[in-house]
Amino acid sequence: MKRTIFELTPQRSIREAFVEASSFLDGLRVVEPQRNAQLLLEHVLGLSGTSYYMALAEPFPADRRHALEEAINRKAQGVPAQYIIGEQEFYGRPFEVTPAVLIPRPETELLVEAVLTYGRELTTRSNERLQAIDIGTGSGAIAITLALQEPAWDLLASDISPDALEVAAHNAKQLNASVEFRQGNLLEPFAGMTPDILVSNPPYIPAEDIEGLQPEVRDYEPRTALDGGPDGLNPYRIMMAQLPLLSAPPRLIAFELGMGQAGDVAELLRSAGHWKEIVTVPDLAGIDRHVLGISR
Repeated sequence: MKRTIFELTPQRSIREAFVEASSFLDGLRVVEPQRNAQLLLEHVLGLSGTSYYMALAEPFPADRRHALEEAINRKAQGVPAQYIIGEQEFYGRPFEVTPAVLIPRPETELLVEAVLTYGRELTTRSNERLQAIDIGTGSGAIAITLALQEPAWDLLASDISPDALEVAAHNAKQLNASVEFRQGNLLEPFAGMTPDILVSNPPYIPAEDIEGLQPEVRDYEPRTALDGGPDGLNPYRIMMAQLPLLSAPPRLIAFELGMGQAGDVAELLRSAGHWKEIVTVPDLAGIDRHVLGISR
């Protein structure tokens, strides 16, 4: 009979505990069982990287057994490991994550890279600092990373969720990043402003596709950060419609998007008529993942 509750066999080495935990998760068809087992083991033991691998032959600490069992059983129920750990690395830095925010993805680091590359080419207005706004900031990963990578830029970020903004503000404080956070719907908190850069990773999953997502995404990550309307493009259309709220359109606009949406989002930017160059950036899997509009 397949076990549904994980109980670690006593007197195991750390390596044996890993094998037992990953086998248990694999038996329940948890995605990436070995990776999840290692993440949770490292968290429970307070080890990472080389220190974890060097400790594999050591006895598993008896006083950490209950903590590991609890973590593995939560993972078996579908809870993302990042929510169990309370942290996700982004751009080499630890970010607190809770069920109030989307877990930052590696492909979003490529969006940050693109914004840094093209943003650094912008000339400032009257020698003033460049101003960048991050729409739908969630954990604050994009805004905080930009602020730390480019201290000469003024960073502001918004989210409609006060709980998400609380997480983002905590991350900014922990990482010593200067970011101003505002609550509101998309561009509304920045009415009357003239930002040089606008970046956003908005909800882009078509509503009818959400039920087909992996359970740990569908059931645990915030739906407001996933649901992009009937075709996934609602947030982009709304932001384009909200552009007149700004005193002038941003000279650089950068969006993350879903598979198959690059052409439609590029056309939205093209039709707006504010940007001379439209650039599409693929992710590491070759999927067109980001679209940028550039007006130097």
